[in-house]
Amino acid sequence: MSEDDLCVTRVPIFQGLTPQEQLRVADFARPVLAKKGEIVYAPGQSASRLLVMHSGQLKVSHAAANGQEQILRTVTDGDVVGERAFLTGHRPNDLAIALEDSRMCVFDHADLAVLLRDYPDISQRMLRTLSDRLSSVERLLAAVTSSDVNARVAAYLLDLPGSIRDGAAMVRLPMAKQEIAAYLGTTPETLSRRLAALSACGIIELHGRRDVTILDIDALEHVATPQ
Repeated sequence: MSEDDLCVTRVPIFQGLTPQEQLRVADFARPVLAKKGEIVYAPGQSASRLLVMHSGQLKVSHAAANGQEQILRTVTDGDVVGERAFLTGHRPNDLAIALEDSRMCVFDHADLAVLLRDYPDISQRMLRTLSDRLSSVERLLAAVTSSDVNARVAAYLLDLPGSIRDGAAMVRLPMAKQEIAAYLGTTPETLSRRLAALSACGIIELHGRRDVTILDIDALEHVATPQ
């Protein structure tokens, strides 16, 4: 297996390791394939494992008090799922479903404990990842709790994983607009209007239904800050 095939090389918590150390970590990984629509784990399931996304996409959600689905986040290439359960020892109370055919590397928590003992830097990077995720959630929460739908949409776009092309950030909407709208507490029609308005202002550029180019990230961050 080449280094490019190792999912551990894509994940921030393992990127501080040498290539030789990453190969040793990969020895503990078990490949898992999930078809589109397949449940990866369910609430209360004994999922004492860490999932590392190699390719594809998962939707993590839970049932709200009224029984409706509440989307927590989407997980894509290089992301990890299950580190909170590893650190706290609690079983997950979320539902993870594959949004598309996905490949993952799975680490049993017992094996992960051995790796953390041998490579303490992994635990520091794991905590840093959780801290970054918390900051992202706090920004989106501030936007969602405001009455400014523009702020919610802008904050959501800023937190999507993307790539840089010709100096601009390229992101892809991970879900249908109906699901994104539900996540942001608005309607699909309003979401479409807000995206169109950001495009008309020259802040973003829309390509088809899913692809977005962020042309002015400073302006988008300004919109994401509730006034």
